[in-house]
Amino acid sequence: MSKEGSSSKLAVVAAILGNVGVAVVKFIASAISGSSALFSEAIHSLVDCGNGILILVGLRKARRAPDYTHPFGSGKELYFYTLVVSLAIFLLGGCVAILEGVQAIRHALAGAVEPGDPLVGYIVLVAAAFIEGTSLTIALKQFNAARGSMGPIAFIRQAKDPSLYTVVLEDSAAELGLLFALVGTVLTQVTGNAVFDGVASVLIGLLLCGVSALLLSETKGLLVGEGVSPDEVDEMRAIAEDDPRVTEAGSILTMYMGPTSLLVVMDISLVSGVSPEGVDEITDAIEMRIKNRWPETAQVYIEVERKSVVLEEQEEQELWEE
Repeated sequence: MSKEGSSSKLAVVAAILGNVGVAVVKFIASAISGSSALFSEAIHSLVDCGNGILILVGLRKARRAPDYTHPFGSGKELYFYTLVVSLAIFLLGGCVAILEGVQAIRHALAGAVEPGDPLVGYIVLVAAAFIEGTSLTIALKQFNAARGSMGPIAFIRQAKDPSLYTVVLEDSAAELGLLFALVGTVLTQVTGNAVFDGVASVLIGLLLCGVSALLLSETKGLLVGEGVSPDEVDEMRAIAEDDPRVTEAGSILTMYMGPTSLLVVMDISLVSGVSPEGVDEITDAIEMRIKNRWPETAQVYIEVERKSVVLEEQEEQELWEE
């Protein structure tokens, strides 16, 4: 596994371990305190735990070697499982939290809810914030190392390994959700009105739906087939045309078949008089330079405009000499 792959796996495992314990404690606390917001947070942690397992499955399947039925490998398995994760956040996290909050508000307005003892809720919220914060710190460390000097949003937009930013988004949403739950619990205790607890649950649900929408948008692009940036295409063109025997680099097509599997297809035109051996030398040199610049490159296919002509000329010359 690559260094980046190991880093993303570390972040995911840390998130799973944190969410398992937090989910159990939140469910117990929500049952004792009767807090709708705590129940939504418990569902949130449970969903995050399942999501982490799905991401690990995706990471493992994405490393499978190419075979007859998957000649370009299975790198897009990770993109598929990330799509499932984003749907799970929306359906099992966001929608459930919103429905739970709406139901709690209706009951509170009808006077059917008496605020319970919030002490257990406070203890759990503080403990959960610490555990989630530890997981978020690990995920942010890997995330920042991967993005370097690039801005967070720009990195998410161009990143090809969704496991890193998925964990960061989930853990960030978890911390913000805990803040919503805390505020809802405090306002419910101060005012004696359980409506605030329900509102906090709705806000948690909306937050999760927002995270889900962002993940869906990014994963869609990866599944459909994203390539390198226009600037990087220009850089590939410059690499090819740097050889004086290359008159022009034509069409350059790229696609990420997985986080560490880039496909490059390129057309080049050569000057007259290049031998077949020279053609091979030129294409091998271009391929090597591209792979040195983009280590994630798995395949490079270079179509040479004059190669067929050169081979025909060589065959004709050999027949003439005979």
